[in-house]
Amino acid sequence: MPDFAKTLIAWQRRHGRHGLPWQATRDPYRVWLSEVMLQQTQVETVIPYYERFLARFPDVRALAEADNVRKRAAAEVASAHRFALERFIGSLLPVLDSLEAALGAAESTPEAVRNGIELTLKQLRGALEKAGVTDIAPAAGARFDPNLHQAMAAVESDAEPNAVVAVLQRGWRLHERVIRPALVTVAKPRPANDA
Repeated sequence: MPDFAKTLIAWQRRHGRHGLPWQATRDPYRVWLSEVMLQQTQVETVIPYYERFLARFPDVRALAEADNVRKRAAAEVASAHRFALERFIGSLLPVLDSLEAALGAAESTPEAVRNGIELTLKQLRGALEKAGVTDIAPAAGARFDPNLHQAMAAVESDAEPNAVVAVLQRGWRLHERVIRPALVTVAKPRPANDA
């Protein structure tokens, strides 16, 4: 053993820390774990965390199993999202079929075309409802809600200030999340007559 190594070991035996939990073993996992933790903080902080960590993950196999569980859960969530999208697309395919059929019906009467469009619209609304998509269409006089509405203009009106006067474009939400706010005009008071 080189002189430097002997000197270093002798110094550690005389002056170094002793009795730390990871010094009782030469288990590579525990030594690696202690080194990683010591790089993050001081010994006084590491010891209780090190002991809790080892109680939960006593060896490399337990740590690897926990990581595998995390990866499987993430894959299951990704799969659930994929299949949810697959169901939604499946419900839109009849709408696509109806639109393509409408394009192919060149000799249809205007009434037949209108009926086909209404049926297609009904199919689309059904698919959106099934997916949890609902419209945001406040009635005239409803209180302006900045979480659901976007004011495009303020118009003079006899209605209460900040009440919805008209809906310029419906908004949409997916479950509780607003996808697009409703575009509205809101009321502002008429100027007082100075007669």
